[in-house]
Amino acid sequence: MFAGFQPKWTILAASLLLSGVAGSGVARAEKRSIDVEQSVLRLYVDKSGLFSVFAHNHEILAPLTAGAVEESGNPSVEFLVESARMRVLDPKVSAKDRAEIQATMVGPAVLDVEQHPEIRFQSTAVEKTGDGRWTVRGNLFLHGQTRPVAVEVSEKGGRYRGSAMLKQTDFGIKPVSLFGGTVKIKDVVRIEFEIALAR
Repeated sequence: MFAGFQPKWTILAASLLLSGVAGSGVARAEKRSIDVEQSVLRLYVDKSGLFSVFAHNHEILAPLTAGAVEESGNPSVEFLVESARMRVLDPKVSAKDRAEIQATMVGPAVLDVEQHPEIRFQSTAVEKTGDGRWTVRGNLFLHGQTRPVAVEVSEKGGRYRGSAMLKQTDFGIKPVSLFGGTVKIKDVVRIEFEIALAR
């Protein structure tokens, strides 16, 4: 594998998926906290290109720092992620390679955590689309830019689950490309999450 093969992506954009907890359907004005210890948010970045067999896909853990949901007639959700807490999991690579990928991810080429330590999401609308299903729309602030986002969410067993596909370039990040484009990171990032609310 190429040690210099690092992803440039909107990792924390995945955080927007936490918005799934917003549409609980409970008709009472009560703000509830997101249980950050019981919630999971992961991002997956795939490689492509002629020689992509020599590279590898990336799996990233994005811990939540804080978040809250308003369960009322006008439900809403907000959350915060500290970008420096993002962690590269990549179980199939060596510890050395994983550390190099981590350094690139938090460095100026990707997240630039020194200049942009926080990622924030604030919902603007929650639409019920079925029994235990919602579309949540809102604004994501990431890497100094704010963009509208939307995600489909479902609830089962008291937990909110979902996934979404986001483009790095929508947030002004150019995907990594090596060897004349024969090895590169795809523009699209897949995000999967499972969110729990504090009791």
